[in-house]
Amino acid sequence: TAIYGTAVKNGAQIAVDEINAAGGINGKQIEYRFEDDQNDAEKAVNAYNTLKDWGMQMLVGTTTTAPCIAVAGKTASDNVFQITPSASSPDVLSSGNGNVFQVCFTDPNQGVASAQYIAENKLATKIGIIYDSSDVYSSGIEEKFEAEAKTQGLNIVSKAAFTADSKTDFGTQLQKAKDGGAELVFHPIYYTEASLILAQADSMGFETKFFGCDGMDGILGVENFDTSLAEGLMLLTPFAADSTDEKTQNFVKAYKDAYKDTPNQFAADAYDAIYIIKAAMEEANVTPDMSVSDICDAMEGAMTQIKVDGLTGTNMSWTEEGEPEKDPKAVQVVDGAYKAME
Repeated sequence: TAIYGTAVKNGAQIAVDEINAAGGINGKQIEYRFEDDQNDAEKAVNAYNTLKDWGMQMLVGTTTTAPCIAVAGKTASDNVFQITPSASSPDVLSSGNGNVFQVCFTDPNQGVASAQYIAENKLATKIGIIYDSSDVYSSGIEEKFEAEAKTQGLNIVSKAAFTADSKTDFGTQLQKAKDGGAELVFHPIYYTEASLILAQADSMGFETKFFGCDGMDGILGVENFDTSLAEGLMLLTPFAADSTDEKTQNFVKAYKDAYKDTPNQFAADAYDAIYIIKAAMEEANVTPDMSVSDICDAMEGAMTQIKVDGLTGTNMSWTEEGEPEKDPKAVQVVDGAYKAME
């Protein structure tokens, strides 16, 4: 998941630089420090402690769910305001004490929104599912997708799981979907396993549509992956770098200029997270001399009052539980690049 972490680091940096250049937050400059948790819960706690020793007053992170749950327990104990760009499990929020907020959709919301999107856009009626039963992200999305698919009149013709110990050979799962006549395979998994699934589907002559969620973002950057195999792949994601609105294009240009790469959804989530913090701090009139706990209390109240127009959603707002409210979007891989779907 290094593609995610690097994107989050870079997206946040662009926002910090922009805000500081414009005068900061409430007249004060932002100091920004990044620690790599390597998608590991224990290392994430170590990284959190390093940042706490440095003097961190608010946390943007972590990037992925399992480390975020571990860290949320620490921020709850310390009463530190935390906003995660991309950790999407509801357990992230329940691990805190009301101090944790998300930029991305929760996993259940992604599952529901995916089923609704497939049905409303008439992408398919016969659906196969492949998911990681050992991963809370994947299994959480799958559960809600399956329930909503039935409500939407979609026919689940196959359902097959894999685990962390069996995520290299997907022949059985793909054959089950093929035998079931799946017109579309929904796979709420990370891009590494998805790249293997697409390659193995091609080798067995299984031609179907594939639809994923935000964990799929990054598949075009997998080393040694033939990106032509991802042509037509669809994924629910709140950001498309080819969108023509001025805010997106300015961000994409700044990202490309700084990092010689096209930003993904994770970079956009982190960029928005910094601006969300800015909006909440201004709403609550937060100042640097406040204690970390007082800052957290002030931010919690402010988060339910603000509305933010960001890269990943317009008129974004937050519930007291920390969930964002915004409309879902989808992109498709066309000619080797992500393109926004209508």
